[in-house]
Amino acid sequence: MTAPSLTAPSLTALVDLDGTLTDPYPGISASILYALERLGHPPADELALRAAIGPPLEGSFATMLGGDVVLAKQALGHYRERFGTVGLFENAVYGGIPEALGALQESGVRMFLASSKPRVFCERILDHFELTPFFTTVHGSEFDGRLGEKEELIAHILAVEGIDPSHCVMIGDRRYDIEGARANAIKVAAVGWGYGTVEEFETFPPDTIVPSVADLAPAVLRLLRGEG
Repeated sequence: MTAPSLTAPSLTALVDLDGTLTDPYPGISASILYALERLGHPPADELALRAAIGPPLEGSFATMLGGDVVLAKQALGHYRERFGTVGLFENAVYGGIPEALGALQESGVRMFLASSKPRVFCERILDHFELTPFFTTVHGSEFDGRLGEKEELIAHILAVEGIDPSHCVMIGDRRYDIEGARANAIKVAAVGWGYGTVEEFETFPPDTIVPSVADLAPAVLRLLRGEG
């Protein structure tokens, strides 16, 4: 009698973009300031600009504009005027990221980009920085706001890609990555070089905090293999 063949479960990582793979602060901050200027609104301070990296941007604009959702939509339109032509390339890949992604890929990990940024911007950024080959599929939000929340986006990716949550890790730098992963029963590796704060990770604890890019592949593999 022939023994049934056993297929090892596919190891999968969902990977955030801003603050995880690249530092987008110059382009995002300049585009936010441009949008506020177009509305005749005073510029945001650095704390508000840094806090805007990670969550859906329309909500960040609403906060900056005193809760005015109509103005926030207008601001988002002005933001995209600049970001879509100039700002998305005012950006830099963190040192060692291509090597870390390569190590995960060589270890058999399938990677899917999972960003709240509009998908078309994500695709252009990955192409520009030659990171596209590391990813099976690029997932992001749509311009109409769909899939802008991390919980919704992750649920969508798991469903359409047929991913087993028990063999999947979310890699990101903000509480939104952690909360979205928790809501979908997947583990989280929070990176220490992005825009999340110590207080943020204490309030929304991930499964592991990765202190440096050099530690990324080993930390993710430990989580996927149930070793940490």
